[in-house]
Amino acid sequence: MVTKLNKLKSPKAVGAHLTDTVKDSAQQIWQAGLGAITRAQAEGSKAVESLVKESLSIQRKTQAAAEGKLTEATHKMSSMATDISSKASGQWDKLENIFEERVAKAMSKLGVPSAHDISALTARVDELSKAVKKLSATAPATKAVPKKKA
Repeated sequence: MVTKLNKLKSPKAVGAHLTDTVKDSAQQIWQAGLGAITRAQAEGSKAVESLVKESLSIQRKTQAAAEGKLTEATHKMSSMATDISSKASGQWDKLENIFEERVAKAMSKLGVPSAHDISALTARVDELSKAVKKLSATAPATKAVPKKKA
């Protein structure tokens, strides 16, 4: 461009040529911009479709990973709940035994017979009843003697 300006001798010719060159450059820039917009529109929709496909793939992978983690967490929580339940059950059994022992001890101090004492007493009463029946069956029958009138 500088060499073209040097070849031209008149300042009017230089100004006119410079104006034409600027117009041509502006026209080329304008056309390049339009071409870029057209290409961006054409390729932009393809790029958007590609991004949508990729995002769907990523979403599926993320959902699968989240479901896996959720299943794993659910399994761990139910395992922990089972462990805690069994430990609590063992503690309740211990507490129940302690309570029973203390109640039995208090009742013993008060003189209340235990279930074992009552069953032993019942067995003894049964033995004595049998012995009385046996004795009454083998004893001679005595008649009641009438009293004389005075």
